[in-house]
This record gives sequence, structure tokens and C-alpha cells, in this order.
Amino acid sequence: MISQPTKANVLLVGSGGVGTMGAYALETGGKAEVTAVLRSNYEVVTKQGFFIDSIEHGNGIEGWKPTTLCNKVPNVAEEGLKPFDFIVVTTKNVADVKPTADEVIEPAVTPGHSVIVLVQNGLNIEKPILAKFPSNIVLSGVSLIGATETAHGKIRHDDNDSVKIGPYKSPNVSQEDSEAAAKKFVEIYNACGKVDAQFDANVPYTRWRKLIYNSSFNSVATILRMDTTRMRISEHVIDNLIRPAMLEIKATAKAAGIELPEDIAEVMIRVDPKDTFFKPSMCQDIEKGNYIEFENIVGEPMREAERLGVSTPVLKTMYGILKGLQWKTMEAKGLVVPKWHEESLYG
Repeated sequence: MISQPTKANVLLVGSGGVGTMGAYALETGGKAEVTAVLRSNYEVVTKQGFFIDSIEHGNGIEGWKPTTLCNKVPNVAEEGLKPFDFIVVTTKNVADVKPTADEVIEPAVTPGHSVIVLVQNGLNIEKPILAKFPSNIVLSGVSLIGATETAHGKIRHDDNDSVKIGPYKSPNVSQEDSEAAAKKFVEIYNACGKVDAQFDANVPYTRWRKLIYNSSFNSVATILRMDTTRMRISEHVIDNLIRPAMLEIKATAKAAGIELPEDIAEVMIRVDPKDTFFKPSMCQDIEKGNYIEFENIVGEPMREAERLGVSTPVLKTMYGILKGLQWKTMEAKGLVVPKWHEESLYG
């Protein structure tokens, strides 16, 4: 009797729209078994499964569940579980609110074995992971999928699943092993035959390129509560805010050794279809009263610019406003209290 090849044991942290479609692709490809960590949607999905309308996998998918569902990250050592081969993180990266990504996944990481795959936005997201798990391979992923959880357990996937995965350099792991792990993950993700996962040999380029859009459109949309179509129709929002922010990112990338195309700003300004009236995810988050992932999208590029001697007045102003908005959300959720203390500078 021919033995079946062993499936990869995958933990997926962040089962919103992007994460759920990732789990679906991995499971239906037949080369992975997924344990999905759910939060607010756990009760609904446990009872009913996911309901999915997908541009690639089909509409009307009812009652689907990954191999295992749980409502917290499992502790592999304490629970005596089989080590996870891949730990895929698709949560929002809210670096200024605990627990941070490295703290969340720590119970599930088997040192020297688990490959950590970060499918998140922003710059330098890999550094705290590498610092906490120096013997583990870290892969960096940039996703271009359009997928939203419209209600608990209901997923609308309306733009193709395209993801680039590449190795993040570590002093304790060989580049050869990291590249092999990235190519293996791309293989099991592509196995369903309906998505586009690519090995990315130049992760920094891909991240800086996506920052051209995210640092500008996400930030301005969040501050103004405005969709990208209205920004383009207004013209002045593009001329006074979006393009200048994009050019600051481009200049910082160049100083960091990443040469983006000369016309990248003009391409990104027009990248969304004209009539979508699309609100970027950061804007959607603040309208829902959620924390925003501005530190890695605006703060890290701004700090990189300061380190490299690049002037970024627009990014710096937007960062200050976004940090103020985050403070208001923190107050609403009880994380900060507006009270004077002895160290207050302006009392």
C-alpha cells in the first residue's frame, strides 16, 4: 500500500477575511492541515462554519471549517501537541498595543522547527520576531488579496489572492534553508490551483513598493474618513497629501538602497478602479472603533528616513495625527486615562 505524503502542520493566527481565504487555499490544496485561531467569530464558526463567496474558489461555499478551530493560540509544550511546521500570522500589526505578534505566537513556536510566516503590512515587522525566536526561520509575505469578513463567519473574497513570500535574513539560519522553506510554503499554498503565490527573492523591494500605497492612501483615508475615489475626484487631496507622501516613501526607499520605478507614484495613485469608492483597511478599522496599524506603515518608514537623513514632513505630520487618533481609541478602550502625573511635560 502506498503511504500518503505527510501534510504540513500549519497554525494560522488571524482568521478574518485574508486569513480565512489563506486557510481555505491551504486546506483545499491537500498539502496542509490548518489549525485556525479565531477570536470574535469563534462561537459562530464553531457552530456554523464559514460562509464564503469567492472570486476564485466559487460562491455559496457553506459551513466550511479548517481541520481544527481554537479560540486561543495553543501551547505546544504544555498541551503535548505535534510541533507546527508553519505559523502563519495574518492579524493586523498593531505594534503599540499589547500583546504584540511575537507575544501572541510564543506558546506555539517550537524553537528551531516552526517556520514563522508574516503576512502583514508595514516595514520592519520581522525584527521583533527574529529577536524573540533567533533559531527559527522567518518568512516575510506581502498579500494583495481583497477579502473581508462582512459579518462573523461570512467572507467576501472579491479580488484575486496574490501573495509573495520570501526569506528574511537571519544571522542564525542559513539563507539556503530559509529559501527552501519559502519555496515549500509557496508550493503548498499554490496546490489548490486557484491562487497565485510566488517566491520573492527581494522582500525589501516588495515591502517598500506596497508602502507607497499604504503609507499614503491608508493614512489620509483614516484621517479624513474618505475613500480613494473621492480623493482622486477632489484632486487637491492627491496633490497636497497623497503624492507628496508617496514621494517621501520613494526617497526614503532610495536612501535605503531600494530603487523604485520613476513613475511609481503616478501608477499607485491610479491603481484602484475608478468607481470602487474604496476605503482602505486602516480607515475601516478606525470607523469600527478598532486600533490602527500605523506604527509599521507610517512610523517605521518615518524613523528610517530620520536615520538616513531624508526629510519627510508630510509623513511626520500624518504620523502625529494618527498617533493622536490611536490615543483616543486607547482611551475609549480603557488603556489610557487622561490624568496629570508628576512627569507631565505640559502641566
